[in-house]
Amino acid sequence: MLLTLLVLALAVVLNHLEVAPRSLGPYLERRSLGHNPLIEDFGSWSKRALVSLDRGEQLPFALPPLKLGAQAVPAQTGNARLPRDGAAGQVVFVDSAVAARNAIQAASPGDVITFLPGRYFFNGRSVDATRPGNATGAITVRAQQPGTVTLLFDLTEGFRVSAPYWIFENLAIKGVCPEHTNCEHAFHVTTQAAYFMARNNVITDFNAHFKVNGDGTHYPDHGIIEANTLSNTSVRQTANPVTPIDIVGANDWIIRGNLISDFVKGDGNRVSYGAFAKGAGRGNRFERNIVLCERALRGAPGQRVGLSLGGGGTGSMYCRDRKCLTEQDGGSIEANLIAFCSDDGIYLNRAAASRVAHNTLIDTAGITVGFAVSSADIEGNLLDSIIRSRDDGVIRATDNVTSALLRNYAGWHAVRDLFVQPAMFDFAWRAAPPLRKAGSVPPLGLCGDLRNTPSVYGAFDDFSACLAIPGPAGSHPVAVAGPR
Repeated sequence: MLLTLLVLALAVVLNHLEVAPRSLGPYLERRSLGHNPLIEDFGSWSKRALVSLDRGEQLPFALPPLKLGAQAVPAQTGNARLPRDGAAGQVVFVDSAVAARNAIQAASPGDVITFLPGRYFFNGRSVDATRPGNATGAITVRAQQPGTVTLLFDLTEGFRVSAPYWIFENLAIKGVCPEHTNCEHAFHVTTQAAYFMARNNVITDFNAHFKVNGDGTHYPDHGIIEANTLSNTSVRQTANPVTPIDIVGANDWIIRGNLISDFVKGDGNRVSYGAFAKGAGRGNRFERNIVLCERALRGAPGQRVGLSLGGGGTGSMYCRDRKCLTEQDGGSIEANLIAFCSDDGIYLNRAAASRVAHNTLIDTAGITVGFAVSSADIEGNLLDSIIRSRDDGVIRATDNVTSALLRNYAGWHAVRDLFVQPAMFDFAWRAAPPLRKAGSVPPLGLCGDLRNTPSVYGAFDDFSACLAIPGPAGSHPVAVAGPR
């Protein structure tokens, strides 16, 4: 009887504190360190047990061919936010790293700098894009056909773009620095690089694949990062920030249709993010992305967060307003699939007037809205954890499907069980999916498909719309050998 009362009391406390098992377990392990061996053993056992109950078995798996991320077909030219590619310019073919540097240094509006098929090694200084395109012709750097050009960067920063209207497309870019700290960014987009676009690129092995920031006076607003595949092949052994898309102080960026995975920070505080916008920016949108905090790199120590408005905060000297009264204003996170995160799937930090809608979060600690200046309209999401306020964050939650936190402590995952085998990336429905009762109908699903009326909770009505090879054969990935 006494044991039952103690268990019930513990359950009430844990539910009140709103601490997920995946967070409590590592905390208990850390607090047990330095005590006698029995206490340390108990801390280690508690971590393993709680994480196992919350997350289940964590095996690396292979992805099926997807319609999100980089594709084997060339990027489509033109975009409503950018001028027509190649307008009034010339096609410049390059066949060496030196030729590429020269062409980029001498580029004129409308030029299309095209790498001939091959592998190109860059070291020394960054590749600086300082010549501006204009409102009638962007400057494009590209491979004519995806999969034919690989750029190998032994550079702290690869492309450093500081002028407006540049497009990079169809490239494979890989960091090859012997030390991870020395491969910071594939792209550093800064100061006057407004209307930047990166699309249909495969970028691997950087700490922050895209770094976007200003200098206190000029900021690269109105950028687009679309249909790229961003990942790392190993834990990043660095104390520097590890965030594939790191936006500080810029406004009105669209992050859309990307596949982001395996951003594990091995040193320092071991906290990493799939993507964030912070630094007193506004109007930034994360929409229709797949974010897999851990796919091949499973079970490493540390905290991985999926998407964030506000990130971990910004020093005032780096804020657009030099104050960061808010980290973000009017940002949105909509129609994303976020999964396999050791911490929150979505985290809002000092993010005012935010919108979080129609996302699917599986195997994460849920959605957290932190601090009193944060406010969020949260609707139509499907998640196997909770939506919580921390330090007086303001939440207006309407018609979401969540999971009671105590169920996770018991290893019961009713939302996760709606899918056939989500731990292996099979998001086919076991039965009829849950339909929304109220609220707005999202116009597009995760993979650009039109949503039904009434719509299903979360990012998609039918995940087969995201498969490049539909059907059962394409929807059942298998486990693969990989780091544990």
